[in-house]
Amino acid sequence: MAELKITEDNHAVILKQKGVVVVDFWATWCGPCQRLSPILAQVAEDYEGKAVVGKCNVENNEALTDLYGIRNIPTILVLKDGEVVERLSGAVNKLKITDTIDKYL
Repeated sequence: MAELKITEDNHAVILKQKGVVVVDFWATWCGPCQRLSPILAQVAEDYEGKAVVGKCNVENNEALTDLYGIRNIPTILVLKDGEVVERLSGAVNKLKITDTIDKYL
């Protein structure tokens, strides 16, 4: 399954659901974001049915970026039952992401 595209139009439904939701805040011009993209795609596949993995383009979703206080990209938020429980900044590796998700499953 592909990662979800999280936007200002659909975020309320996705980010408030029960369970673990992972959101990658990124931009097309961001080199580290581009390197992180295939890793997140793998994580989305690995955690299908266990966690929701999505991407939010900061260029098109300024209000959502402001709502979550995103100042640097890439930033990955991990939400549990609608609450932000972890924030990972920079080009983190897959193990760091999966270890973080596993804490909340």
